[in-house]
Amino acid sequence: MKHLITGAALAAMLATGAAQAQETLRMATIAPSLGQAITMATFANIVNDNLEGVTIEVAGGGAATLHQLEIGRGNLEMSMTSPNIYDLMAAGAAMYQNEADAAEAAENVQLLMWFPYGQYHYAVRGDSDIQLLDDIEGATVFIGPQGGGAYHSARRWIEASTGLVVGEDYEAISANWQTGFQAFLDGSVEMYVNGCLDPCQQFLQFSETESLRFIQPEMTEGPEVEAFLGEYSFLEEIPAGIYENQTNDGPVISHNTSVGIAISADLDEELVYQITRAFWENLDQVTSQAPWAAALDVNFAAEQRGQMQLHPGARRYYEEVGAL
Repeated sequence: MKHLITGAALAAMLATGAAQAQETLRMATIAPSLGQAITMATFANIVNDNLEGVTIEVAGGGAATLHQLEIGRGNLEMSMTSPNIYDLMAAGAAMYQNEADAAEAAENVQLLMWFPYGQYHYAVRGDSDIQLLDDIEGATVFIGPQGGGAYHSARRWIEASTGLVVGEDYEAISANWQTGFQAFLDGSVEMYVNGCLDPCQQFLQFSETESLRFIQPEMTEGPEVEAFLGEYSFLEEIPAGIYENQTNDGPVISHNTSVGIAISADLDEELVYQITRAFWENLDQVTSQAPWAAALDVNFAAEQRGQMQLHPGARRYYEEVGAL
């Protein structure tokens, strides 16, 4: 198998750019329009442009929970992950409870890097009567595709911070990301939620023609909020003035979490070291065109979150640069 090239041989071939060293790695992302998929595609582009002998092929669409399982089964090399998703897979719990091989497959999945998911943006039109998240009672909203991680996170944040319950106090439409955003553009939903690193493509597009305002709950602390945040989420501000026609007078408090790039444990240490190094040492090539990339941080990338372990090749790079 191509990923069983020995470390010494791989290092030599990467250094010389020998044709026989060509490695093609398969990366799966969520919907390509979403910020996390854009981050991962940017990762792949940087590596492809700066590391001879390696090509990362990106396919967008589908669920990160399934993609991670496919890494463990040997059918993919890279995908999106999160501390919660990995811990659930290792336990064979929740969405993995009917996958008999989930726990064993998790042993084949390691971490290349963490990055911020992006603040959850609870967005309304600038002239909306909804001033706080508490005001969505009776409203029709889009909080993500039902059954997905974003939907459940937004639903839980709303309930923890306002006490409002989906299906009882407000209606959340059932739609995919594209349809949900179109519903916001059309005005058929009063609030649209998306987690992303600013500036986000959806809000750049919306604010070209419409005024935009982000909202927060009246209360952003207390035992319910602390229980929601748990180990892996954290509060973070969305600044004013990011978008054209954004009407916020000041920053808005929201929540953020960690996601990452999972990688097959079968991949050679030298290969993963070279991939990790190529990305971080060339990240500044894209920050002028992709200002959100400034939020990517090598120390954040290497932190221990949950049970997931760094691939030895990635660990080697982070140790070299003092992130570990």
